Amino acid sequence: MDIFLDILDTFVLDRCYAYLSPDPASQYTNLTSPDLNRHVKVYYPLEPSKWAEASLWKREDLLRQALSLYLITWLFAMLMYLLGSLVLYHTLFDKRLLQHPRFLANQIKLEIYQGISAIPTITLLTVPFFLAEIRGWSKLYDFTSQSPFWGYTLLQYPLFICFTDSGIYWIHRGLHHPLVYRWLHKPHHKWAVPTPFASYAFHPLDGWSQSLPYHVFPLIFPLQKVAYLGLFVFVTMWTVLIHDAEYLPTSEIINGASCHTMHHLYFNYNYGQFTTAWDRLGGTYRKPKGDAFMEAEAKSDGKIERKRD
Repeated sequence: MDIFLDILDTFVLDRCYAYLSPDPASQYTNLTSPDLNRHVKVYYPLEPSKWAEASLWKREDLLRQALSLYLITWLFAMLMYLLGSLVLYHTLFDKRLLQHPRFLANQIKLEIYQGISAIPTITLLTVPFFLAEIRGWSKLYDFTSQSPFWGYTLLQYPLFICFTDSGIYWIHRGLHHPLVYRWLHKPHHKWAVPTPFASYAFHPLDGWSQSLPYHVFPLIFPLQKVAYLGLFVFVTMWTVLIHDAEYLPTSEIINGASCHTMHHLYFNYNYGQFTTAWDRLGGTYRKPKGDAFMEAEAKSDGKIERKRD
């Protein structure tokens, strides 16, 4: 986030803050302060804009950074949610599910409404983690040469998956406890037959709590910044992918859409995010199987095809 903030400050935000809160004492000149754009300069010699010091809200101001991070994260989350869901809906999602007896009236509109309503609050609760990162309180690093030891560049990926998969399993399972389920997690289980648009259709505290392992990881373990960005995009897209309601049984190791659909249909199974490991250890694994409605539809389609032959 520190690199993105340097870039956006240079090309967009410096001028916006200078317009909204101008500093009468400043001069609009190109600046060479080593503190400006120091994060992005590690990769590219990007000079700051002439508006870099033209606002009363300086770049290092905590409130300015929080507002900037909030806007960046909110826009990114909205884009990934709506665009990713739209692409999957028109490509992989089986439209026959729209006729499923457990598919709600106007469900897609309701999913989208709940999703876009939850994202602002989830973003607000996530900003403190990003502030910690750009202020150097995390273990993010720039280059592979700065990794703790040889081989960690590759090890960080499975370590991230294992850590977050474990954390999400127990958080997700905890959200099913009777004391909190009704208030936090039940809104997401409204979608017994989810579409990709259900991926962010959470109660805000539910969605945020399940994202915690992703943000805690770089506070505990070293993580290269490029890997962090790639994993952030991967996690966002994975959340959409496992809500495409694909019923075809697939891997018994990877917790894909078929596994997660079993969770929506049968409630107390398949809490995991990436793998079925913790569900197997915790006795909550349920093997994906065909849905009766979809099997009937498949048989019907088969009969039509044979008649055409």
